[in-house]
Amino acid sequence: MFVQIIQGRTSDREGLKQQLDRWQDELSGGAAGWLGSTGGVADDGTVFMMARFESEEAAKANSGRPEQGAWWNETVKYFDGEPTFRNSTDVDTTGGGGSDDAGFVQVMQGRATDRARLTELEAEFMPKIEKLRPDVLGNTRSWDGDSFVDVIYFTSEAEARKGEQAMSDDTAADMEGFNALIQDLAFIDIKDPWLRSP
Repeated sequence: MFVQIIQGRTSDREGLKQQLDRWQDELSGGAAGWLGSTGGVADDGTVFMMARFESEEAAKANSGRPEQGAWWNETVKYFDGEPTFRNSTDVDTTGGGGSDDAGFVQVMQGRATDRARLTELEAEFMPKIEKLRPDVLGNTRSWDGDSFVDVIYFTSEAEARKGEQAMSDDTAADMEGFNALIQDLAFIDIKDPWLRSP
């Protein structure tokens, strides 16, 4: 899988959303290898968008379409300043990578001090999470070296907050070990996620 992440800021959330709706309606049919996209705007105007493709080659072919370039030239006008791009072919998923049925999406960004150990802990921890957190529908995590962007899909924000409490009560030791391996952690909460797939 190949993932492209775009981040920035906007003061015209609805205009940006309409542009993404237009892409879905008019351009998605010609985007070979496109697997889906996740996006939205946080309360503070932070924009997060993630597009998933079967391969980097498929993503490049899509970017090379004239209609894609024309669409992006219009879309970038809805950002306040220049957005940033991150590309990755180093991608992990659980729960099928997420779900278009999610009512809330949380983005976690940070750096792993020991990725191998983090992966081991998660493998041990996952059965407990699946039992405690029915609100978690899946996640897609992309890597750039030790830096990661983890996009987590939840049934709703209310259920996610309730699940966080269950985690803090029942898995404090597990979380302590997990958190010790992560630095520079930041969150983006998307309360009205824009979820699309072919």
